[in-house]
Amino acid sequence: MRGGSLRTFDGADGGAITVRENRLRALWRDGKPAVNGWLSIPDSFCAETMAHAGWDSLTIDLQHGVVDYQAMVPMLQAISTTPVVPLVRVPWLEPGILMKTLDAGAYGVICPMVNTRDDAAKLVAYTNYAPRGTRSFGPVRGLLYGGADYPQHADATIVRFAMIETRQALDHLDAILSVEGLDAIYIGPSDLSLSLGCQPDMDNPAPAVAQAIDHILARAQAHGVVAGIHNMGTDAARARSAKGFRFVTIGSDARLMAAGAQQAVAKMRA
Repeated sequence: MRGGSLRTFDGADGGAITVRENRLRALWRDGKPAVNGWLSIPDSFCAETMAHAGWDSLTIDLQHGVVDYQAMVPMLQAISTTPVVPLVRVPWLEPGILMKTLDAGAYGVICPMVNTRDDAAKLVAYTNYAPRGTRSFGPVRGLLYGGADYPQHADATIVRFAMIETRQALDHLDAILSVEGLDAIYIGPSDLSLSLGCQPDMDNPAPAVAQAIDHILARAQAHGVVAGIHNMGTDAARARSAKGFRFVTIGSDARLMAAGAQQAVAKMRA
């Protein structure tokens, strides 16, 4: 079974569109939050196993951990056996890796350390084709995953997340959120905590960090931008979803595996 769906529907110009739908956009249109998993193990079987667990989306992490581009491609292929939306967190705001990631079939990118309006504008430009942006044309696997008319509809299909994780980003928050074409922001609680002079804690941050997180959420909602956040466990993810976060990450493949193994060993040792 091929994952996802290649829907045929009428475009604004009356022509038929068959590009694969981005289910994140569909969830958000319906006012529903997306539950995201995190992939830090460079293995396609692990990615395939995670994809069959029922996540709305899975993010391959190229910034931290041990996944590189060559490992990422078969991981994207493994995810595409399911309807799960494949996302990638790129290492940095750099046009080459952003474009290659989209060419490989990612349906969204999470970009770290977006600190100014100019950073956000570059992210949007690098991930849109001309005339709107500067993305170079060559969607070698994007065509296979998205469909034959992917190039015509890629700009409106993929999702762009800017990570808000520094004091500088907080200072420029409204300017960042006002950039046209920025779909979502993603809070990294650990780096945000460090930037605000606090110890990193994803689920129970210091009061100053918790206040900053609430502020980011409120401003994103005011601008009509989807707000996402990284969590360690389901309790924090559920609470933040109830607050209005529409994209919540829970743990990672490595952490879930380690927790399951530790639980099993602890029961045997008891």
